Amino acid sequence: MTSAARLVEVHRLAVAGREAGIAGDVGRRVCRVWLGRSRFADVIRLAEQTLTLGEDATAIYHLGWAKQVTGFPMEALAAYDRALVLYRASRNRWNEAATLNNIGLVHDGLGDRQLALEYYEQALPIRREVGDRAGEAVTLNNIGLVSNGLGDRQQALDYFRQVLPIQREVGDRAGEATTLNNIGSVHNGLGDHQQALDYYGQALPIRREVGDRAGEAATLNNIGLVYDGLGDQQQALNYYWQALPIVREIGDRAGEAITRYNLAVIYHQLGQLDRTVAELELVVELDRQVSHPDLEADTAMLERVRQERAGS
Repeated sequence: MTSAARLVEVHRLAVAGREAGIAGDVGRRVCRVWLGRSRFADVIRLAEQTLTLGEDATAIYHLGWAKQVTGFPMEALAAYDRALVLYRASRNRWNEAATLNNIGLVHDGLGDRQLALEYYEQALPIRREVGDRAGEAVTLNNIGLVSNGLGDRQQALDYFRQVLPIQREVGDRAGEATTLNNIGSVHNGLGDHQQALDYYGQALPIRREVGDRAGEAATLNNIGLVYDGLGDQQQALNYYWQALPIVREIGDRAGEAITRYNLAVIYHQLGQLDRTVAELELVVELDRQVSHPDLEADTAMLERVRQERAGS
């Protein structure tokens, strides 16, 4: 039996024996590993088992994280809000900042960038106060993403360039890959496709090395977008089809919607209207499930393509 399997068995016995302290401690250790490896369904299951013994701030936080990634933003917010109350009550500033940061992420995913920025700006000084250099880098990265989303790409690059040396200093390989991926996205937005591919090409092997399946899928999708911009539709399809089984495997419904939308765009360019409609139908259904802000736009696109197919 592996050490992870032994810990899971200890957790099961602790839950069965109503040993809340042991279950909470072991659950924290296991969930931290599983989150890094994109085992989100397992995190939800383990956290919920821990919570049958009573409130546990970190189990609630981990539950929120897994719910967020798998496309349940409102459930994630409810969990984070409760975790935040508990962390503040115990004066756990380190985890208070982490929770504020993740609440910002949910709001960013829901399309409310200004509210996301407000949470990041609450998290950042706390992370600096407690000396959480890795966490500081995460929050700076997220502020950079908001800047990029608001169209200020140079400011985004400035944030990302602050982040990389911190992550390399603390040995945060997963975070380094995230930043390299983000820099690639900015360069792609600027039309510098080769620079984008260079950064994505640095990010992808690190994401595979650390077992970040969700991040791997995101970078594969991004590489596909670059090739689409270059007019190489077959290469774009190749990368999207590599990403799709990963997002489905880890239960990332928002990521699946993005990947299927990207596939639909390529099939439409190729004049394959039946495949375009099939992918867009799945996109709209996934949008509904995760309360995606693009639901209305994606539904309208589906109707346009259906009309186009009917008239062809």
